[in-house]
Amino acid sequence: MKGAKSELYWNLRKDMVLIRLFEEKTGQMYGLRKIGGFCHLYNGQEAVAAGFTSALDSTKDYILTGYRDHGHALSAGMDPKAIMAELYGKVTGTSRGKGGSMHLFDASRHFLGGNGIVGAQIPVATGVAFAQKYRKTGGATVVYFGDGAIHQGAFHEALNLAKIWKLPTVFVCENNQWGMGTSWKRVSAVEDFSLMASAYGIRGELVDGMDVMAVRDAATRALADARAGRPVLIEARTYRYKGHSMSDPQKYRSRDEVEEYKRQDPILILEELMKKEAAWDEAKAAKQDEDAAAVVAEAVAFAEASPEPALHTLYEDIYAGEPFFMQPGAGVTAGSATPSGPVAGASTGTRSS
Repeated sequence: MKGAKSELYWNLRKDMVLIRLFEEKTGQMYGLRKIGGFCHLYNGQEAVAAGFTSALDSTKDYILTGYRDHGHALSAGMDPKAIMAELYGKVTGTSRGKGGSMHLFDASRHFLGGNGIVGAQIPVATGVAFAQKYRKTGGATVVYFGDGAIHQGAFHEALNLAKIWKLPTVFVCENNQWGMGTSWKRVSAVEDFSLMASAYGIRGELVDGMDVMAVRDAATRALADARAGRPVLIEARTYRYKGHSMSDPQKYRSRDEVEEYKRQDPILILEELMKKEAAWDEAKAAKQDEDAAAVVAEAVAFAEASPEPALHTLYEDIYAGEPFFMQPGAGVTAGSATPSGPVAGASTGTRSS
C-alpha cells in the first residue's frame, strides 16, 4: 500500500513511538534523580494526542492541556531537546527551566501550556476561542483534560459560555479511567461523559482513545463543527500504563488490569491496521524506532550539557514588567537573589499585575 493513507499511518506511528520512548526515558531519568518535582507520564494515551494533532491546522488552531502534557507538546512539534531540558530545570528549556514538567509552553507552535491546576486550562482555552472568533481567524481551540477535571465547575461554565457565544472550541476529556487513585465510575453520575454535552445543547461523542484512526476521525468531525461555531465535547476513553505521577504506588488497580490494557496498546492497534492494509514494512518500522531512540538520546544529552539558570534570573519571567523591588533604589542588584527592600507583593510602590 502506498500513497497518502500509508504516509498518514507512518506519521502517526512516528508520533506515538517518539512519545512512548520519550516518556520511558523521562521515567528513567526521574528515577536517577535527574528530573525532580511533579511528573505525570503519558504512556498508553499516545493515540489521543497524535490523532488530534494530525487533524489540526497548525497555522490557525491552538492547543491547551493539563499537567500530563509531554505527549501533547511533542505531538504539537515542540523540540524534544527543549522539553527534556525543561524537565531537568535547565535554562535551555521551553520555559527557561522555571515551569518544569507541568508547564511546557511554546507560543510559536500554538501550544499554550500545560497547566498544573486541575481543570484550569478549560476556561483559559474558552477565552482563546473567544479571541479567535473575535479576530475571525478561522481557527479552533482544542483543550485536553482528564476525567478528574470534568467535575470541576469551570468545565460546566466553559461549556455554557462556548455554546452561548458559539465559540470554536473542542473540549477533549482524556478519560484514562483513574483520577489519581479513584475510578471515574465511583465519582461520576454518568459513565459516558459525552452525555454531559446535551445539558448545554452541544454535540458529544465517545471515541476509543486507544485507536488513533478513530481519534483522528472524531477530531476531524469535531474541528469542522467548532470552526462553524458549534463547540463539541469528545470523551476519548483511554488508559494510562504508569501511575498518576511518579510517586504513585498504584495499589488501587491490579497488575492483570494493566496487562489487559497493554494488549490494547495504541501503537500495536495501528500496526495491526497497517499490516491488514498492506502498509507495513518491518525494516521501515525498525528504522523509525531507531530514529526515535536517537532523538530521545540527543534530548537527554542536550539537557545534561545545558546550564542551570543563573541565580540573578530568579525574578525574571514572572511579571509583565519589572517588579517594584527590582527597580533602581529598591535594594536589589543583578547578582542578588533576595530583595533587601520591601517584600515582594507588599502594597508600597508599584508592580505589574
